[in-house]
Amino acid sequence: MESRLLDAVDGGVRRDVLRQAQRRRFDRRQVLFHEGDPSGGMHLIQSGWVAVRLTTPLGDVATVAVIGPREPLGEQSLVEDDGRRSTSAVSLTPVETLYLSREIFDDLRRHHPSVDRFLAALFNDRLQRVSARLVEALYVPAPDRVLRRIAELADTFGPEGTISLTQEDLASLAGTTRPTVNRVVRQAEKAGAVRATRGNLCVVDRELLTRLGH
Repeated sequence: MESRLLDAVDGGVRRDVLRQAQRRRFDRRQVLFHEGDPSGGMHLIQSGWVAVRLTTPLGDVATVAVIGPREPLGEQSLVEDDGRRSTSAVSLTPVETLYLSREIFDDLRRHHPSVDRFLAALFNDRLQRVSARLVEALYVPAPDRVLRRIAELADTFGPEGTISLTQEDLASLAGTTRPTVNRVVRQAEKAGAVRATRGNLCVVDRELLTRLGH
C-alpha cells in the first residue's frame, strides 16, 4: 500500500525508508497522538481511517478531517523545529500505519527535493479545502452541508459506502449540530439515499445523495 508521499521518491530510496519505518497497529477508537504532543514522527496510513480532531476555543472537541489509506498523517508539525501536534488523531476503524521518525523524515527532505514539492502541494490542497469549507459555512444551508460531507465520506471510505462515524463527528465536519444531522440523515434514509445503523452510515444511492445535497 505504502503512501503518496513515497511516490515522490525513487524506488531505491523508497525501499530504504520502508526498511527503517515501524509498522504500527491501532484498534478502533485508539488515539494515535494527542493535540499538543511533541511531534516525534509521522504516520503513513496503510489501512483503516483516522479522525483528525482539535479543541475549539470554547473547549469542545471538533472533528475536522477524516484521513484514509495512502495518506500522510502528522507531517505538518514536522516542518518546524520543536513542533507540536496541532490536532489529535483517533482511529475510526482498526488502523495500520508505517511510522517514520523525525530523523527519517528530515533526511528525506534534505536529500530529496521532490518530498518538499509533494508537501507544498499537500498543504495547498488542504488549505483550499479549508477555504471551501469556510465559504460553505457562510453561504450553504446546514442540511446541504451534511449531505455533502456524507457524499465525500462515502468516497473516502470506499466502494462499500459504509461510513464509520458518529453523528457528533459528522456534525463537526459539517459545522452544525447533532440534532440537525439526525434530522437530515432520517430524511435521506426515507428518500432511499442512505441506511443508518448504530455508529455507521451506509450510502445506498450515491447519485441520489449528491442530488439531495445540491
